[in-house]
Amino acid sequence: MKTAKAVREPEPAAPPAQTPAACNVQRLEIDDCERWNRYVFEHPEGTFFHRAEWKRVLARAFGHKAHYLFAERDGFVVGVLPLAEVKSMLFGHSLVSTPFCVYGGILATDEVAHAALTKAAISLGEKLGVDHVEMRNRKRMHPTWLCKDQMYVTFRRPIDEDSEKNMTAIPRKQRAMVRKGIQKNLRTEIDTDTRRLYDIYSESLRNLGTPVFSQNYLRVLQKEFGSDCEVLTVLSGEQPVASVLSFYFRDEVLPYYGGSVMAARPVAGNDYMYWHVMERARERGSRLFDFGRSKRDTGSFDFKAHWGFEPEPLAYEYYLVKAKAMPDLSPKNPKYERMINTWRKLPLAVTRLVGPHIARSLG
Repeated sequence: MKTAKAVREPEPAAPPAQTPAACNVQRLEIDDCERWNRYVFEHPEGTFFHRAEWKRVLARAFGHKAHYLFAERDGFVVGVLPLAEVKSMLFGHSLVSTPFCVYGGILATDEVAHAALTKAAISLGEKLGVDHVEMRNRKRMHPTWLCKDQMYVTFRRPIDEDSEKNMTAIPRKQRAMVRKGIQKNLRTEIDTDTRRLYDIYSESLRNLGTPVFSQNYLRVLQKEFGSDCEVLTVLSGEQPVASVLSFYFRDEVLPYYGGSVMAARPVAGNDYMYWHVMERARERGSRLFDFGRSKRDTGSFDFKAHWGFEPEPLAYEYYLVKAKAMPDLSPKNPKYERMINTWRKLPLAVTRLVGPHIARSLG
């Protein structure tokens, strides 16, 4: 007699995936800043440069009109997009997320919110009649847009709780430079203002052939971001030889505006400075060191690579409105080569006077 086989009940079908409901795109107002920032801090792809304070920074320091958009659904923020309009007779007319920042672009909870903010950005760019809309993403977000993903890279690496492990993680030759600075009895101070930083940084940029922004910009950054914006200066004896402004965000530190004078070279002032930024960040509880953006095949790129950081390509995406091609503001562009060489020869006082009028449009 055959035994009847047990019949398995079919498993219930999985419920169909539901498409998120539509959302509304609105402009950021003062009353929305707190929840905007809360969303940025909680979003895994959020960066310091998505913070709402940048809207005031860009307006107060450069006079740029900011268009900060956010997507809302059922009273909750589900996406943010910081944008600013940059106009220049020399460099064109653009809508950028975000000028003067290495990261930007859309943060969104889902594809519906992302699509709504993308549509709003394109519509705004067309309404303003810009040459292009630019998104400074860490990874590709708009596959159909033009993209520069081979020009810029960023350098990021964890910070260990153990100071000695951080030291030994630096390759031998660069580690020797840090130790040289220690042997030369360099020391650091945390500045409460930006005067020494600006003196050093503006000289450093002049030597590179790059126009410097106004000192007011640095003051505005300190005012808006408070303790999350810190200036560290290196001294050899009583002479300031290097200085850097760093941003703090969540558990990250981002040394952002840094430079040195000629007197820093024989005492390894630059290496000593970045080592102390790392130490200072470790003491503050930071666990990630973001060395920032560099162009490939530049001295800045090589310096960071020599510290043992691996380059990560950045995906800067462009939607062309009036332009026929992506912008090229690279110093390697022959169009700007003569300008750069001339700038290096100008008196420092002249570059500090004229530079801010040019730099505000570089972004």
